[in-house]
Amino acid sequence: MNIKEVHPILAALIPVAEGIKENFGNSCEVVIHDLQRPETSLIYLAGNLTGRKTGAPITNLVLETIKQKGNAASNIIGYESTTKEGKTLKSSTIFIKDQLGNIIGCLCINFDMTSMLTCMEVLQSFTKINKADNVTKEEFFRDVNEAMEEIVHGVLKEYHKPKTLMEKEDKVNIVEKLEDKGVFLVKGAVDYVASILGVSRYTIYNYLDEVRANSNINKIS
Repeated sequence: MNIKEVHPILAALIPVAEGIKENFGNSCEVVIHDLQRPETSLIYLAGNLTGRKTGAPITNLVLETIKQKGNAASNIIGYESTTKEGKTLKSSTIFIKDQLGNIIGCLCINFDMTSMLTCMEVLQSFTKINKADNVTKEEFFRDVNEAMEEIVHGVLKEYHKPKTLMEKEDKVNIVEKLEDKGVFLVKGAVDYVASILGVSRYTIYNYLDEVRANSNINKIS
């Protein structure tokens, strides 16, 4: 079709199509269709992702939309389409009307997302985090004193009473939880816990013996 035969509204979209394509580069294709002749509707093509040329027919999507909704057809924005070569496109079809409100053509934008989707899959795989319920939340301490303080006081928060009102059973339970957390693998932990619970270091050793003995019995049983 000679460009002089094209409706002036559609002709005015040619620099718009070129500008969109230039802005988004080779991953973008912008097409102008003149719906006066659906069988040869493609009158202008900026970029080429779909392998079409001027004179190609209108798409089935546009035909079906016009058939069902006529001049009341709404723009179709951001839908997925696929080329015959398997490229995944993000597409938009914008219907163009004349002064009387009649649809005379459409501006179609296709953007190749294939590489982006591949990158997204790689990123999703790389950033996947295992959120197992039985994994302890990791804390990062600046020194051993901070480590002791954070872990011990974290356990003490579970007991809503001061150490002066704690029974032996409470203190043994606290020592057991600290043992499970590996606190007593750290040098100086026994003395620190003893000072926090208000008992002697020998008492802590006795509590540990009791906890470890019960643990061994449970393993055997």
